[in-house]
Amino acid sequence: MKNFALKSITASLLLAASSFSFAADVEMNADANDLAIKGFDPVAYFTMNKPVEGDINFTATHKGAIYRFSSESNRDKFRANPDKYAPQYGGYCAFGVTMEKKFDTDPTAWKIVDNKLYLNLNKNVQNRWVQDTQGNIDKSDDIWGDIKDKTLEELAED
Repeated sequence: MKNFALKSITASLLLAASSFSFAADVEMNADANDLAIKGFDPVAYFTMNKPVEGDINFTATHKGAIYRFSSESNRDKFRANPDKYAPQYGGYCAFGVTMEKKFDTDPTAWKIVDNKLYLNLNKNVQNRWVQDTQGNIDKSDDIWGDIKDKTLEELAED
């Protein structure tokens, strides 16, 4: 019985340790299952000009985050050039980055500027962000390099 318990504990520890190797990069906004953009298709923002929920049957990973797509074609476009379609700032709120924060996003609060996808916490925050879109992008671009590798806990301490 002790041998079985020891094997079970060892298997559990190995499984837990291996799960860390698949976790999304710290710079990526993903849920506990490493799902990015709450399952919305990042390519659809560009091709359909609207947020579209992805299908669990069409997925790809980028920087450890899992993206879902509404079609095989969209998945293949993403795989060919993920940096073209992935949201800026790892999918964190573009306005939050101006405040040196990593806030979650609402996939329906979005905007494409210069062929780049930006997401915001919600539509109220987005309304503030679009009042000076280019100024906010410039500020976020400057700040992102300093905060992208920090965890949410580290940013909360700052």
